[in-house]
Amino acid sequence: MRSNYKRIGDYIELVDERNKELKVELLLGLSISKQFIPSVANTVGTNMKNYKIIKKGQFACSIMQVRRDGKMPLALLQDFDEALISQAYPVFRVIGENKLLPEYLMMWFSRSEFDRQATFHAVGGVRGSLDWDDFLDFELPIPSIDKQQKIVNEYSTITNRIALNEQLNQKLEETAQTLYKHWFVDFEFPNKECKSYKSSGGEMVYNEELDKEIPKGWEIDTLDNLCYCLDNLRKPLSGDERKKIPGDFPYYGAMSIIDYINDFIYDGVYLLVSEDGANVVDERGRPATQYIWGKFWLNNHAHIIKGKEPYTTEYLKLALFYVNAGHLVTGAAQPKINQKNLMSINLIKSNKSLLYDFNELIQPIFRKIISCTEKTKLIKEMKEILLSKMTRVEVEEKII
Repeated sequence: MRSNYKRIGDYIELVDERNKELKVELLLGLSISKQFIPSVANTVGTNMKNYKIIKKGQFACSIMQVRRDGKMPLALLQDFDEALISQAYPVFRVIGENKLLPEYLMMWFSRSEFDRQATFHAVGGVRGSLDWDDFLDFELPIPSIDKQQKIVNEYSTITNRIALNEQLNQKLEETAQTLYKHWFVDFEFPNKECKSYKSSGGEMVYNEELDKEIPKGWEIDTLDNLCYCLDNLRKPLSGDERKKIPGDFPYYGAMSIIDYINDFIYDGVYLLVSEDGANVVDERGRPATQYIWGKFWLNNHAHIIKGKEPYTTEYLKLALFYVNAGHLVTGAAQPKINQKNLMSINLIKSNKSLLYDFNELIQPIFRKIISCTEKTKLIKEMKEILLSKMTRVEVEEKII
């Protein structure tokens, strides 16, 4: 065993407290991003007495399908005093917090190197489960408790900044969405006298396609007349192909970045609309979108569109938020919105001068979103650097 490295199993113990008295109601699940998430399990008619209780400061993990996911779902409960977790998940706690801080241990579990180690030891075919005893034999450097606290504090500062930036972005998006609703859903855009159009008696006419009144002179048009669709440039790459060309350019899928490679197809600001998958639309039927920019590669699981003047890409993102595309989804086993159906979506079409005024309002908001996101990327890189430095804790202490 390396000097200053200790066996995880010597510092943790399993906890198996069941919800026998049904006192705990909050049910959580685990994500591969190492977070607790609200459970989506259907518990109607389920006996909740057998579910495990997890308390603040304790861990839950999944040792199943580690190889398939390439990650070990594992999280530290910090936001709730107690909750329920599936009986299939091991729950454990640190034995002596005067020797090992749970937050420091969670940092170690957050490292990509830890996931690679877990994947390497996973057995049992393609999905691959991790044996609990193998997990207990994993090692980590355990410096003094003061050193651990210093590392945790530094990490918390970084993660708190990331959270603040993400909250800011959410507020910015909500502001842009509110403006769109006020102008193009409630029709309270400013008229020539700078008064709210509909409230001040602006003339409205009935539109049969929308089954409601819209401002006089406005029309309904299909998405294909308001945007460019660039699906023809997409090129899917297999996992093996991507492994041969690692790099810095994002490789996007239906819902997110799934890899980084050394080449790109697109360069600019675009809107991705999920083409297939379980989350092609949300519970209200709204299509799943990603507002992205820069140089990137795209597979064939998302459509890619760009607004036609004067309909900007940002306008389209906001407009699609108010579209119910549930009736356009085909396929039972694999829900899908094909290109033809996507391009047939009806959107409201106003006059150009109003669009230009609206764009002047929302463009600074989206520029701020881009700037804030880019700063967050840099901070996340700092977080990864700090996690990677944990392996050098022993050397640094010797120098000191």
